[in-house]
Amino acid sequence: MKKAIFTLAIGDNPMYRAAVDSFKAYGKKVGADVIVSDQLHYKIDINNPKFDASPAWSEKLYITELLKEYDRVLYLDADIIVTPDARDVFELYPELDTVYMFNEGLHRDRSQQAEQINTVLGAVDWPKENDQVVYYNSGMFLLSKETGLFDNANIEEMQAICNEVKFYDQTYINYLIRRDGIKSVAVESNFNRMQLLGHDNYQDADFIHYSGRGYRQKVPMRELKYIIDYCELFAGSLSESEILEYKQQSWHWYMLKQYRKTKLPISFLSFVFGLLHPSHKH
Repeated sequence: MKKAIFTLAIGDNPMYRAAVDSFKAYGKKVGADVIVSDQLHYKIDINNPKFDASPAWSEKLYITELLKEYDRVLYLDADIIVTPDARDVFELYPELDTVYMFNEGLHRDRSQQAEQINTVLGAVDWPKENDQVVYYNSGMFLLSKETGLFDNANIEEMQAICNEVKFYDQTYINYLIRRDGIKSVAVESNFNRMQLLGHDNYQDADFIHYSGRGYRQKVPMRELKYIIDYCELFAGSLSESEILEYKQQSWHWYMLKQYRKTKLPISFLSFVFGLLHPSHKH
């Protein structure tokens, strides 16, 4: 059985590099190829969206191409760390006719997203659990050819919703599951450990997801926190020079963000923000 881990990573964000490295280490352990999209295959027009939206989110449709070669595909967002001791998700969730995802609807009310997409594409029934709409997070999902998840998906429907529906790609995947009668099962939270579950013991998870603000707390940017955690989790396999390089890159990324806001020289910004955050400056 051919297995793949798929992600989208466009640009030189140091978080992406670390994520892909963690995926590759995991791929070696579970016998899966790692495939990275560094360019977009689908054109979508984001124009005055009602909610935050990116043309990159449509790239999840590329899984239809991967399933022509691979039997199973694990999709992971590039803001996830697969931890060194992560269990084999392919083995733990083996049914080929089932899509496996984390049900964030148990923790956040996503009924508005269901209503938004129903309005645009037509009404479908959304099941509930504990009186909450079942709504999966698409930062991680595991599927096989037999699920048929994307058999009736198309970029035209994504275009119709991208400016009208919050989390348009994620909501679309949930909609396809409902409309097309796709079998789905919720994974345990350790395979998509999100900040909405709190900060306690999050590093013990198999897949840590740094969506939104991530776990930054007092760290000024989630990319910095991501790299801090990555270097800590993989300390046994990273050299001191590699750790320093990651931290320097993440600090520079933070400075670039401040530069775009202020247009002040990066050297000056690094000095000022280094005074504010001395433990993170590298």
